[in-house]
Amino acid sequence: MKSAIFATLLASAAAFAPASQKATSTALSAFENELGAQAPLGFFDPLGMVADGDQEKFDRLRFTEIKHGRIAMMAVAGYLVAESGIRLPGLLSYDGTTFADIPNGFAAFNAIPKAGVAQIIAFIAFLEVGFMKDATGENDFVGDFRNGFIDFGWDKLSEETKMRKRAIELNQGRAAQMGIFGLMVHEQLGVSILPGQ
Repeated sequence: MKSAIFATLLASAAAFAPASQKATSTALSAFENELGAQAPLGFFDPLGMVADGDQEKFDRLRFTEIKHGRIAMMAVAGYLVAESGIRLPGLLSYDGTTFADIPNGFAAFNAIPKAGVAQIIAFIAFLEVGFMKDATGENDFVGDFRNGFIDFGWDKLSEETKMRKRAIELNQGRAAQMGIFGLMVHEQLGVSILPGQ
Protein backbone atom coordinates (compact mmCIF):
# COMPACT_ATOMS: atom_id res chain seq x y z
CA MET A 1 0.00 0.00 0.00
CA LYS A 2 2.80 2.39 0.88
CA SER A 3 4.53 1.72 -2.42
CA ALA A 4 1.29 2.42 -4.34
CA ILE A 5 0.90 5.79 -2.56
CA PHE A 6 4.57 6.60 -3.18
CA ALA A 7 4.22 5.73 -6.91
CA THR A 8 1.11 7.91 -7.18
CA LEU A 9 2.86 10.86 -5.54
CA LEU A 10 5.89 10.38 -7.74
CA ALA A 11 3.77 10.27 -10.88
CA SER A 12 1.85 13.41 -9.93
CA ALA A 13 5.09 15.25 -9.11
CA ALA A 14 6.47 14.31 -12.51
CA ALA A 15 3.66 16.28 -14.11
CA PHE A 16 5.22 19.48 -12.77
CA ALA A 17 8.77 18.69 -13.80
CA PRO A 18 10.06 20.71 -16.74
CA ALA A 19 9.95 18.85 -19.99
CA SER A 20 13.30 18.31 -21.61
CA GLN A 21 13.61 20.31 -24.79
CA LYS A 22 16.15 20.22 -27.53
CA ALA A 23 18.23 23.35 -27.88
CA THR A 24 16.52 25.25 -30.65
CA SER A 25 17.59 28.39 -32.36
CA THR A 26 14.92 30.99 -31.83
CA ALA A 27 14.68 34.51 -33.12
CA LEU A 28 15.25 35.81 -29.59
CA SER A 29 18.66 34.19 -29.39
CA ALA A 30 19.72 36.59 -32.14
CA PHE A 31 19.73 39.42 -29.59
CA GLU A 32 20.96 37.62 -26.46
CA ASN A 33 24.50 38.93 -26.92
CA GLU A 34 23.52 42.48 -27.84
CA LEU A 35 24.57 45.47 -25.79
CA GLY A 36 22.17 45.86 -22.89
CA ALA A 37 21.51 42.15 -22.41
CA GLN A 38 23.17 42.19 -19.01
CA ALA A 39 22.87 40.35 -15.72
CA PRO A 40 20.60 39.68 -13.96
CA LEU A 41 17.89 39.75 -16.66
CA GLY A 42 19.89 39.05 -19.77
CA PHE A 43 17.91 39.82 -22.90
CA PHE A 44 14.53 41.07 -21.64
CA ASP A 45 11.65 41.37 -24.10
CA PRO A 46 8.48 40.60 -22.12
CA LEU A 47 6.17 41.95 -24.82
CA GLY A 48 7.87 40.01 -27.61
CA MET A 49 8.48 43.13 -29.68
CA VAL A 50 11.47 41.58 -31.44
CA ALA A 51 10.37 37.97 -31.25
CA ASP A 52 10.57 37.74 -35.03
CA GLY A 53 14.34 38.44 -34.95
CA ASP A 54 14.09 41.49 -37.22
CA GLN A 55 17.41 43.34 -36.83
CA GLU A 56 16.04 46.57 -38.33
CA LYS A 57 13.19 46.68 -35.81
CA PHE A 58 15.62 45.93 -32.97
CA ASP A 59 17.91 48.77 -34.09
CA ARG A 60 14.97 51.19 -34.29
CA LEU A 61 13.83 50.24 -30.79
CA ARG A 62 17.39 50.50 -29.45
CA PHE A 63 17.73 53.94 -31.08
CA THR A 64 14.51 55.02 -29.35
CA GLU A 65 15.66 53.58 -26.02
CA ILE A 66 18.98 55.43 -26.19
CA LYS A 67 17.32 58.69 -27.21
CA HIS A 68 14.71 58.50 -24.46
CA GLY A 69 17.42 57.59 -21.97
CA ARG A 70 19.44 60.66 -22.89
CA ILE A 71 16.38 62.89 -22.60
CA ALA A 72 15.50 61.32 -19.23
CA MET A 73 19.03 61.89 -17.91
CA MET A 74 18.74 65.58 -18.79
CA ALA A 75 15.23 65.69 -17.30
CA VAL A 76 16.34 64.26 -13.95
CA ALA A 77 19.26 66.68 -13.79
CA GLY A 78 17.00 69.61 -14.73
CA TYR A 79 14.36 68.60 -12.21
CA LEU A 80 16.90 68.38 -9.40
CA VAL A 81 18.53 71.70 -10.33
CA ALA A 82 15.14 73.45 -10.42
CA GLU A 83 14.09 71.88 -7.12
CA SER A 84 17.30 73.12 -5.53
CA GLY A 85 16.27 76.67 -6.41
CA ILE A 86 18.86 77.38 -9.09
CA ARG A 87 17.46 79.57 -11.88
CA LEU A 88 18.88 81.44 -14.83
CA PRO A 89 19.21 85.17 -14.25
CA GLY A 90 17.20 87.70 -16.19
CA LEU A 91 13.87 87.85 -17.96
CA LEU A 92 12.06 84.91 -19.49
CA SER A 93 9.80 87.13 -21.58
CA TYR A 94 9.30 90.78 -22.44
CA ASP A 95 6.27 91.05 -20.14
CA GLY A 96 8.61 91.05 -17.12
CA THR A 97 8.40 87.35 -16.25
CA THR A 98 11.72 86.20 -14.85
CA PHE A 99 13.07 82.65 -14.76
CA ALA A 100 12.71 82.77 -10.97
CA ASP A 101 8.94 83.37 -11.38
CA ILE A 102 8.45 79.95 -13.01
CA PRO A 103 7.50 77.22 -10.52
CA ASN A 104 8.95 73.72 -10.57
CA GLY A 105 7.49 70.62 -12.17
CA PHE A 106 4.13 70.45 -13.91
CA ALA A 107 3.12 73.91 -12.68
CA ALA A 108 5.74 75.35 -15.05
CA PHE A 109 3.66 74.37 -18.09
CA ASN A 110 0.95 76.85 -17.15
CA ALA A 111 3.38 79.58 -16.08
CA ILE A 112 5.54 79.70 -19.21
CA PRO A 113 4.17 82.18 -21.77
CA LYS A 114 2.76 80.64 -24.97
CA ALA A 115 5.57 82.15 -27.05
CA GLY A 116 8.07 80.43 -24.77
CA VAL A 117 6.35 77.06 -25.22
CA ALA A 118 6.39 77.62 -29.00
CA GLN A 119 10.14 78.33 -28.85
CA ILE A 120 10.75 75.14 -26.87
CA ILE A 121 8.79 73.08 -29.40
CA ALA A 122 10.59 74.76 -32.31
CA PHE A 123 13.98 74.06 -30.71
CA ILE A 124 13.12 70.39 -30.18
CA ALA A 125 11.96 70.13 -33.81
CA PHE A 126 15.20 71.78 -34.95
CA LEU A 127 17.25 69.23 -33.00
CA GLU A 128 15.18 66.32 -34.31
CA VAL A 129 15.46 67.36 -37.93
CA GLY A 130 19.03 68.64 -37.90
CA PHE A 131 21.11 66.84 -35.32
CA MET A 132 19.51 63.90 -33.53
CA LYS A 133 20.07 61.44 -36.34
CA ASP A 134 22.83 59.91 -38.39
CA ALA A 135 22.94 62.71 -40.95
CA THR A 136 26.19 61.69 -42.64
CA GLY A 137 25.82 57.90 -42.68
CA GLU A 138 29.11 57.39 -40.84
CA ASN A 139 27.82 56.37 -37.41
CA ASP A 140 29.61 53.51 -35.66
CA PHE A 141 26.52 52.22 -33.83
CA VAL A 142 22.84 52.93 -33.31
CA GLY A 143 22.57 56.20 -31.40
CA ASP A 144 25.90 57.62 -32.60
CA PHE A 145 25.07 61.25 -33.44
CA ARG A 146 28.61 62.57 -33.85
CA ASN A 147 28.17 62.90 -37.62
CA GLY A 148 31.90 63.37 -38.10
CA PHE A 149 31.81 66.54 -36.02
CA ILE A 150 32.46 65.80 -32.33
CA ASP A 151 34.88 63.14 -31.15
CA PHE A 152 36.15 63.88 -27.60
CA GLY A 153 38.67 61.06 -28.05
CA TRP A 154 36.10 58.33 -28.75
CA ASP A 155 37.99 56.95 -31.74
CA LYS A 156 41.12 56.50 -29.61
CA LEU A 157 39.40 54.17 -27.14
CA SER A 158 39.67 50.40 -27.34
CA GLU A 159 36.65 48.42 -28.52
CA GLU A 160 36.23 46.95 -25.03
CA THR A 161 36.17 50.42 -23.46
CA LYS A 162 33.69 51.67 -26.06
CA MET A 163 31.33 48.77 -25.33
CA ARG A 164 31.65 49.35 -21.58
CA LYS A 165 30.89 53.06 -21.95
CA ARG A 166 27.92 52.37 -24.23
CA ALA A 167 26.58 49.84 -21.70
CA ILE A 168 26.96 52.41 -18.92
CA GLU A 169 25.06 55.00 -20.96
CA LEU A 170 22.30 52.52 -21.76
CA ASN A 171 21.88 51.48 -18.12
CA GLN A 172 22.04 55.06 -16.83
CA GLY A 173 19.39 56.00 -19.39
CA ARG A 174 17.16 53.15 -18.24
CA ALA A 175 17.57 54.23 -14.62
CA ALA A 176 16.90 57.88 -15.50
CA GLN A 177 13.67 56.94 -17.29
CA MET A 178 12.46 55.26 -14.12
CA GLY A 179 13.81 58.14 -12.03
CA ILE A 180 12.01 60.94 -13.86
CA PHE A 181 8.85 58.85 -13.92
CA GLY A 182 9.10 58.43 -10.14
CA LEU A 183 9.71 62.15 -9.60
CA MET A 184 6.71 63.05 -11.77
CA VAL A 185 4.39 60.55 -10.08
CA HIS A 186 5.39 61.69 -6.60
CA GLU A 187 4.88 65.32 -7.59
CA GLN A 188 1.34 64.52 -8.75
CA LEU A 189 0.69 62.61 -5.54
CA GLY A 190 1.87 65.62 -3.53
CA VAL A 191 4.64 63.60 -1.89
CA SER A 192 8.17 64.87 -2.25
CA ILE A 193 10.83 62.20 -2.40
CA LEU A 194 13.59 64.78 -2.27
CA PRO A 195 15.37 65.33 1.08
CA GLY A 196 14.49 68.44 3.04
CA GLN A 197 11.15 69.02 1.33
